[in-house]
Amino acid sequence: MRKILIRLNDVNKIYNGELLLSHIDLTIEDRDRIGLIGVNGCGKSTLLKLITGQLLPDHITDGDGEIAYSGSTTIGYLEQMSGLDRENTVWTEMKGVFSKLLEAQEKMNYLAKQLDSEDSTIAEEYHRLQSWFESNDGYQIDVKIKTVLNGMGFGEECYDRIISGFSGGEKTRLAIAKLLLEEPNLLILDEPTNHLDFKTVMWLEDYLKDYKGALLIVSHDRYFLDRLCTSICEIERKKLTRYKGNYTAYTALKEAMNARQMKEYEMQQKEIAKLEDYIAKNKTRASTAKSAQSRIKQLEKIERIEKPLVYHKQARVHFEYDVDPPQQLLQVQDIDISVGEGVNRKTLVPSLSFEVRRGEKWGIIGDNGIGKSTLLKELQGILPHNGRVRWTSNVKRSYFEQESTNLDPAKTIMQEIHDRVPSWTDLQVRSLLGQVRITGEDVYKQIGVISGGERAKVCFAVMMIERGNVLILDEPTNHLDISMKEVIEEALVEFDGTILFVSHDRYLLDKVADNILEITEDEIRLYKGGFSNWLSAEQQRIKEQKAITSENKQQHAAEKSSGDKSSYRSKQQRAIEAKQRSRKRELEKLCDELQEELEHLTEETASEEVYTNFELMQEKCSRMEEIRQQTDEALEELILIEEELG
Repeated sequence: MRKILIRLNDVNKIYNGELLLSHIDLTIEDRDRIGLIGVNGCGKSTLLKLITGQLLPDHITDGDGEIAYSGSTTIGYLEQMSGLDRENTVWTEMKGVFSKLLEAQEKMNYLAKQLDSEDSTIAEEYHRLQSWFESNDGYQIDVKIKTVLNGMGFGEECYDRIISGFSGGEKTRLAIAKLLLEEPNLLILDEPTNHLDFKTVMWLEDYLKDYKGALLIVSHDRYFLDRLCTSICEIERKKLTRYKGNYTAYTALKEAMNARQMKEYEMQQKEIAKLEDYIAKNKTRASTAKSAQSRIKQLEKIERIEKPLVYHKQARVHFEYDVDPPQQLLQVQDIDISVGEGVNRKTLVPSLSFEVRRGEKWGIIGDNGIGKSTLLKELQGILPHNGRVRWTSNVKRSYFEQESTNLDPAKTIMQEIHDRVPSWTDLQVRSLLGQVRITGEDVYKQIGVISGGERAKVCFAVMMIERGNVLILDEPTNHLDISMKEVIEEALVEFDGTILFVSHDRYLLDKVADNILEITEDEIRLYKGGFSNWLSAEQQRIKEQKAITSENKQQHAAEKSSGDKSSYRSKQQRAIEAKQRSRKRELEKLCDELQEELEHLTEETASEEVYTNFELMQEKCSRMEEIRQQTDEALEELILIEEELG
């Protein structure tokens, strides 16, 4: 039977005098994989804060607003702006997760020195600590930390770095790593993929698939939701509805449910209209007044069905242009991707060449920090570079910048558009903003105080005004909710011009891109098709690399040595290698024997016969420490031999 971790019963929350969440019921069990979705501002983050106890429910009726927790529930919560101890090194911060285990180990070392005393409680305490330490993988602390840090993109060179020196995205990745190491039985992640590259996202997906606890994930990454979630909770019109299955299953269920509800709504509306018509015609007639009153009571008893919200996926955003440029649109030859100035200038990619034809849609991908955004600016002449960038004639570019620096933070949204098109009436400005779902009083908000998603919408409105035949976009869907992402996707698919865009959005890359340009430190790789094509090609490339490394290594070395006399191995060298292989087998056998002896000694120390005999207990513990030391030395020697043998 699955264990309930948290249960929300009839939970309500009021924000600024308005009901934000209404009658929320939600049960989270120990192996749940829940995706939480909804438009921006619907109350997702508020619900997470209610679950974690940062906010309390508002009581509307007696007995409502109950949030019950299991006694063993532990919650780990990654917020969008999670903080870490800025003064710690990475290693110290990660090791802090295991403070109780490390304290136990320190106490064990202290007790081990006193095992020759006549106090029986010392041996009992040592054995209790040792059993707890081993059952909680105390000897695997360093291995766990290295595994998670490596998966989240932090190599050994980062371990001693102070956290304050990392970027915001890197700090988010460190916060995720720390949470994974803490292993709470309910892990809550708010937009965990925002600052992750493909490799890290895919590693995180694989890691979370095997996570022992429950997951509650707020994400606009539909690939992520598809791969991990077994149910989707949607907040809509202040209510929460739970659907079985992943995001793709949710969309099908939601569409079917909306169709059914719309049919029920329309049938009820017909019935209501019929009753109201009868009442209007008959309530003033003496002969039929009684019958009309009966219809009035019948009308009052009807439980009204709310009209379903139907979000039309077809784009209301349209990017249009006036002039077609020639076919050979862009030629890039031997440009570098570099950042900084003067002595601080650093080259990320030494040489890059490619060509773009009219109407092509290029998705640009690569690890964080590789220079994707820099490339977009170099192509437009915003940043200096070596090499040649040649745009053909009749090109009009429209640029979506990730940081929205083209918007004036002091202006209102209305002013921003008016100042770009002074001849437009307020009605025309409102009509444009309505297409990007900025309506009502929101048009008078100041640019400097609106959310990232709202700024993105203003940028799309500006791009529609600019009428560029080449769209250059840097992470265009980063701050958008799912429904708005779908609007932008459709607009980009329908656009007849040329698109160059940087994105981590795998859905967007699959749906829009017909070419993928991947930037790496060593080279650029070009792929036909979208994300799925890139992923298949990448998996095949990695497979071939592994095959060369593992299966064909000796053959590869032999082929090389046949054409390279310096690679010739003398009789003496072959004899040395033979001895190394023999020693390798000895060390592997020794490690197995030592592990077997350690397991046997661990069982013995659990017996009353041993832990009540101080001298015997001390002897066993000393031998266990010797075994661990011998094992470490053997493993170090084994690693060296394997490196020498290649």
